[in-house]
Amino acid sequence: VQLQASGGGSAQAGGSLRLSCAASKRAISNNGMAWFRQAPGSEREFVAAINWIGSTTIYTDSVKGRFTISRDRIKGTVFLQMNSLRPEDTAVYLCAASRSASGGSSLSTYQYWGQGTLVTVSS
Repeated sequence: VQLQASGGGSAQAGGSLRLSCAASKRAISNNGMAWFRQAPGSEREFVAAINWIGSTTIYTDSVKGRFTISRDRIKGTVFLQMNSLRPEDTAVYLCAASRSASGGSSLSTYQYWGQGTLVTVSS
């Protein structure tokens, strides 16, 4: 499975960005998917995950109510809509796919990783 993340860039605090993660056609249709992020000098942290059919989503507390993860199974794409951005959201965002249909919040759940896309939020 090859994943390609895009949509990163610069935004002002309070602004919005939408990230996309594209995979080989239908390659992730039965996989749990997630977004993680890694700020300079910090460990990779969980942001959001979605199960294979899109019926269940989970979020880390700091993004609840601001970020929304969704997926298009036909197109093999996962999205992360990020609203009300804060400077502390600045990081490289990486999408990941799991062999598990349910996904989860643990790094070890995910076997396939994209290259990441940089999000910079200024105050």
